[in-house]
Amino acid sequence: MPLPLSLTEVAFARTPCRTRLPFRFGAVTVTSADLLTCRVRCAAGADTASGYAADLLVPRWFRKDTDATPQQDADELLQCARSAAETFAARLRAPDALFAAWRDVFASCTGDAPDAPDRLARGFGVALVERALLDAASRLACLPFATALREDVFGFRPGEVHGELAGWDWRAALPTPSPRLLVRHTVGMLDVLRTGDLAPGQRLDDGLPQTLEQDLAVYGHRWLKVKIGAGPERDRARLLDLAAFLGERDLAPGITLDGNEQYPDTAQLAELLEAVAAEPRGRELLARVAWIEQPLARAFTFDRVRHADVARVTKFAPLILDEADSGPDSFRRALDLGYRGVSVKNCKGVFRALANFGLCRAAPGRFQSSEDLTNIGVLPLQQDLVTAAVLGLPHSERNGHHYFRGLDHLGPDAAAAAARDHADLYGPIAGGDFGLRITGGEVSFASALSAVGYGHAGGEIAAAWSPVAG
Repeated sequence: MPLPLSLTEVAFARTPCRTRLPFRFGAVTVTSADLLTCRVRCAAGADTASGYAADLLVPRWFRKDTDATPQQDADELLQCARSAAETFAARLRAPDALFAAWRDVFASCTGDAPDAPDRLARGFGVALVERALLDAASRLACLPFATALREDVFGFRPGEVHGELAGWDWRAALPTPSPRLLVRHTVGMLDVLRTGDLAPGQRLDDGLPQTLEQDLAVYGHRWLKVKIGAGPERDRARLLDLAAFLGERDLAPGITLDGNEQYPDTAQLAELLEAVAAEPRGRELLARVAWIEQPLARAFTFDRVRHADVARVTKFAPLILDEADSGPDSFRRALDLGYRGVSVKNCKGVFRALANFGLCRAAPGRFQSSEDLTNIGVLPLQQDLVTAAVLGLPHSERNGHHYFRGLDHLGPDAAAAAARDHADLYGPIAGGDFGLRITGGEVSFASALSAVGYGHAGGEIAAAWSPVAG
């Protein structure tokens, strides 16, 4: 039954992280980002517990404001998290079930304008504190997250998010979580395919894979996520080159495409796909595409005129929603336009992902996908993996280990503790450091799935906390 809890304190810690390789999504190239860690202290009766969550403050993803600097983007996300912390603290001054509190806080912090340009950023703040509270509630119940969810510790009521889910037996619908997940490796627009194409000045020589050729050899990836959006001709050339690269090696991995909000309408995307399919090698590549993610800018995603050619696109693969998924209403609106999937990202919220799971179960052909380009250990990666497992998702976009160097951002002591507590997930990498273990294109995380709490066995994992509420 639901566990009433009260929130007594929220604090944040901000840690600078630098990439080992630049990565580009859409019109943005990122070389550094801050990791924001949230700590909550909660009580249930006489018992108390802390809970944790963390996310990178990635510029120009939560809001595509080209006039804002990366620092301004990060500061806005921090302010959204502060606002959510204060709102949660006020709402949970008296004990209540976590889901009931989340429902009120999300509505208060994000408003009722579904297309507000900053709604995703405001939702980020709610989702960060939400996950820390899920961790604390699970610890108060002395249960791993997956078990706490099934035992209704959080008081999840999907019918209060989507009326059509009232009466749905969601606990019976949840699959048995698997402690193994296939990695869907992202091929970014700046990523070099062939090692021989690296210019001498580009070589890192840090002992870790740099090109797609090296990644496939070291990690054995069986799924790729390919970024497009550089323009029709460049996208066509890139996809055909990738098809040739895979053909040269007799590889046939599963593929997903990410449009990065770079297409003005479905007509231009359809023209690209048709041009690629006109070549035999391109046709074979597209036959293995499972879905196409967020091709249109979020501001145009629900514009019916811009979706006039959606059938030409979905002839190749279904469309899924990502950046335009700013609230509980978003997926239903997209379904009406011909979309069939929606991304799962912890930075958008766990309760929202669970509610969308219900919408997917309500009709055939609907699905969720696990996406997060820059997830890094410990908290962001492990909690996201646990969410994907609880939803029964078979593979997940994981590339933080490629663009960032292992667990270097944690410091040597914290990295060693993570490798000790989660030896199935982390192991030694070049230089005597620790990083993600990927074997045969797969990660194992039974230690995170079974840990009391939400995805991690450790305690304090940051320093220099700044209290903001409580």
